[in-house]
Parts: sequence; C-alpha cells; structure tokens
Amino acid sequence: MQSQKKYAQKLSLEFFPPRTNKGMENLKTAAQELGAMSPEYMSVTYGAGGTTQEKTVETVRYIQTQTDFEAAPHLTCIGATQESVLELLNKYQEMGVKRIVALRGDLPSGMMDPGEFKYASDLVAFIKEQKGDAFHLEVAAYPETHPQARNCDIGIKWFKHKVEQGADSAITQYFYNFDSYRYFVDNCEKNGIDLPIIPGIMPITNYENLIRFSQGCGAEVPRWLKCRLESFEDDQAGLLEFGKDVVTELSQKLLDAGAPGIHFYSMNKTQPTLDIATALTLK
Repeated sequence: MQSQKKYAQKLSLEFFPPRTNKGMENLKTAAQELGAMSPEYMSVTYGAGGTTQEKTVETVRYIQTQTDFEAAPHLTCIGATQESVLELLNKYQEMGVKRIVALRGDLPSGMMDPGEFKYASDLVAFIKEQKGDAFHLEVAAYPETHPQARNCDIGIKWFKHKVEQGADSAITQYFYNFDSYRYFVDNCEKNGIDLPIIPGIMPITNYENLIRFSQGCGAEVPRWLKCRLESFEDDQAGLLEFGKDVVTELSQKLLDAGAPGIHFYSMNKTQPTLDIATALTLK
C-alpha cells in the first residue's frame, strides 16, 4: 500500500435520494449536521431505469446550492442512451458540479438490453470524450472481487480497463476485513494501477439490513462479526455501540496504513457516521 500514502487523507459520504417530502427534510438535516465532519464531497446515488433519477437531480441541486459542500452525483449508464447521459452531464455542469461517480448500475427488472453502454468503462470513456477534464470521475472498486467476476485476476483486469479510460479515483464497495483492502491495493499496484482507492465504509446500525445489503452486493460479513451482531438481538443500543467500535477501529487502521481517506455510506443517518468520523485521526 505504499503508493496510497502519497494522497492527502480526506473524508466523504454518500446519501440516497429520498422519495418523500419528509425524507427530503430528514436528508437536509443530515447533510447540515454531517457538515461537521468537513467532507470533501457528498455523493448522491442514482437509480437505474428512472427509479430515482429526478430525486437524484433534486438532491444534488440542494447540496450544490444550499450547503457549503460539493455534490457528487452518481451516474449509472445501464439502459441509458448517449443523448440522455449528455443531457444530464450538461445539467450538472450548469449547476457547477465538478465530480461524477460513474457506474454501470443494475439492469432494471424485466429489461434485457443494457442499452448503448454495456460497462462502466464505456461511460467513463464517453464522459472523457464529451467533457474532457470538466469532471473528476470516481469509479467503483471491489476489494472482495466484483460479484460477476470469475476470479480476482479478471476483476483486476476489468478495473484496470476502467481506470485506463480516464477514471481519476475509486471508491470501494464496503467491507469489514482490512486485509481484503490491503491485498486489493497491492494487487492493483502490481498491475500498474495508480490512482487513489478510497475505502467505502458502512456504519453498522441494523443486523438484518446489513445481511440483506451484503447478500445483494456480494460484500462479506465475517463469521465472527455475524456471531457478535446476532448476540445483540434484543439490545439495539448495544449493537450500535459495538458496531461503532468495530467500524471506527477498521477505519483508523485503514488510515494508519495509508488509505487516502474514508467514504461513508451514511444511509441518510447522521449520528452513526458522525460518531465514527469525529473519532478518526487523519494524516
């Protein structure tokens, strides 16, 4: 992990666009309160096939114009056209957005044709072709291997191709095993991949949700951690405290080892992320 130590350590966080007015008010409160951690940017997720796209734009506009922080919209390309992507890029430029999280996304239920973009690398190449360096492009990385990759070597090959198309930095899928990140970064370095790879961290607030999310995205929850979390079945306060300690320790260990920052999957909640972020020492 030597090459990662040359990057200044910064914090960032992710929101999902709320579907209701009440949810939007809650997000606004969370964004204001999480500003205390001085995030480099606040990213906003983006649903495939139109499920949350309008809400994403609304949320990005709020962060970009009503807070002191930079918004970084997710942009998924599955099922999209070049025309629709370019229209959205133009809209974000008009808002003053400088950073995009470029992702493939999941094919909506019932849709067989991925559209004009088959992979995230196609999206990265298109944005660079159309907009040059107007946007800092974040891409996804998978320390525990992309769920659709047959093995780690193929996963690294796909990731390197995405980087070669013009990615500026990467955010990992969340994980709870320090060695998975360390080995992934080392493997990237051996394969000539040189860009900041920011660990994605998920605060632990609910056991059932964590297991469901992890099964859906291919993230591993270590057996020892599952067993400990299961023991808090009727003790939510105990689970939150234990989860905070585990994730804070992991985050600090990553920073101490030279990770270029931490990206928090906040789930639109203030306290779990803020508790962890304020306990960290950046270098």
